[in-house]
Amino acid sequence: MTQEVPFEELLEPARKLFAGPVSFLKSAPGLQYLPEPDAPEIAFAGRSNVGKSSLLNRLTNRVGLARTSNTPGRTQELNFFDVGATEEGGVPTLRLVDMPGYGFAKAPKDIVRKWRFLVNDYLRGRVVLRRALVLIDSRHGIKDVDREIMDMLDKAAVTYHLVLTKADKIKASELAAVTEQTEAEARKHVAAHPRLLVTSSEKDFGMAELRAAILDAIRTEKQLSDDTRAKLKSALDSFSKTFA
Repeated sequence: MTQEVPFEELLEPARKLFAGPVSFLKSAPGLQYLPEPDAPEIAFAGRSNVGKSSLLNRLTNRVGLARTSNTPGRTQELNFFDVGATEEGGVPTLRLVDMPGYGFAKAPKDIVRKWRFLVNDYLRGRVVLRRALVLIDSRHGIKDVDREIMDMLDKAAVTYHLVLTKADKIKASELAAVTEQTEAEARKHVAAHPRLLVTSSEKDFGMAELRAAILDAIRTEKQLSDDTRAKLKSALDSFSKTFA
């Protein structure tokens, strides 16, 4: 029987994991260009201009790992990043997937349609997808376009965290209110994880918890490959007995 490690005890091994090798792998404009399904994946979804690229850069402590732009909707492909690969070409501990931003009205309709099909097909059919992170701008809360992807994840039976971004941009009272509203909304969705994550890329707030949530998502997976399981044991250090 697997021994459960408390979430708080994942903070340090998660920090060590993300302090190790992190690198851009490839961009996939279509499903036929996806990398081999040899490592667990964590997908990042969010409205255009929600701060997704900035969050990825802060999460990994790599400036410029994910491209930031003042033009919302610039990401038009699935971008894959390897975390924890010990050698070039080796299988990483996990992969982060930066998905195209959604909800940007000025994007051409044919581009929006292409993004929608790509994201939908990926979420529904990717066997190594372990969890999605749906980013919500703290200043605006959940919008209808967010509910659309939440419904998509519910139907695809993909567990997801709601992640509030830009928490430093609003007052504490406003943050408390949007946190309560977001938690209430999450309870209405069958695939939403009960743990809400509140972050600020600019202030480095909530990043330790976000890293731990990602590690938590892959450590509880029962179908990891032997190679990935071995890498995860190493990342967990003293908690290696968890995967015995």
